[in-house]
Amino acid sequence: MRLLRSALFTPGNNMRMIHKIPTLTADAVILDLEDSVPMAEKDTARIFIRDSLDVVCSGTSDVYVRVNGLMTGLTAEDCEFVVQKGISGIMLPKVESQSEVLEAEKIIGELERKRGLEPGSITLIPTIETAKGVVNAYEIASSSKRVVAIGFGAVDFTRDMGVSLSKEGTELFFARSYVALAARAAGTQAIDTVFIDLADKEGLVKDSMLAKQLGFKGKFLIHPSQIEPVNRIFSPSEKEIEYAKKVVQAFKEAEAKGLGAASLEGRMIDIAVYRQAEDLLKLAEAIAEKERKIKMRQ
Repeated sequence: MRLLRSALFTPGNNMRMIHKIPTLTADAVILDLEDSVPMAEKDTARIFIRDSLDVVCSGTSDVYVRVNGLMTGLTAEDCEFVVQKGISGIMLPKVESQSEVLEAEKIIGELERKRGLEPGSITLIPTIETAKGVVNAYEIASSSKRVVAIGFGAVDFTRDMGVSLSKEGTELFFARSYVALAARAAGTQAIDTVFIDLADKEGLVKDSMLAKQLGFKGKFLIHPSQIEPVNRIFSPSEKEIEYAKKVVQAFKEAEAKGLGAASLEGRMIDIAVYRQAEDLLKLAEAIAEKERKIKMRQ
């Protein structure tokens, strides 16, 4: 299972922040060539990212690069610099259709062949940031085997809708819900939008808990201080893990007797509950492996 509980954006033109990445415990870091990098700094950021990949990839975080969107005409050149051995994938922003994913896939595939990388090894995370993108979320999520997750971007979405981004987030509720639903239907993960108020730690926790309840598997972050609470919220508790183990055992025992369901602590355990428990245990196993790697580096 690919862990994406926390995905931290890092500006590609800030070498100090880039070199701090190996010390961080985020599941993923996203080296940014898009919104956080001014146009005049794009070339510098490309070179910084390309030349820092050995350092960045020495940590425990998966490494992604957010390139500029296809509508800018900069995507191919971005990929030319950053599709290198060591990165986990490319984040493609402001995606509105399946055709954009397929175009990016073609660019990446050609670079994989050119550089002798394993075919299909560079994954894709399309982000949905417009009304049209939300409407087409399922076709985007299911458009390619490279897609390991889809993300939701609230700031550009509210701009596209002509509304203000509020702390309550009522204007986002349908879009967030639909993106999470589309990802699940496509058999992939959904990553929730950033929480932009760094001073509001309680708000971050509340917003992350809502995202988890909607079906998101992780959250985009803008500061290292957000990593710990977000990782904790998107991780199962010990109580949940123990109960999932009981569910799996009870269902397997019932199945061995030719039964299609079991009873556990007064609750019916059917195939859907069993599969949910298995998913939770796989997540717990992936988290445990991640924590082992972090301890080995300490």
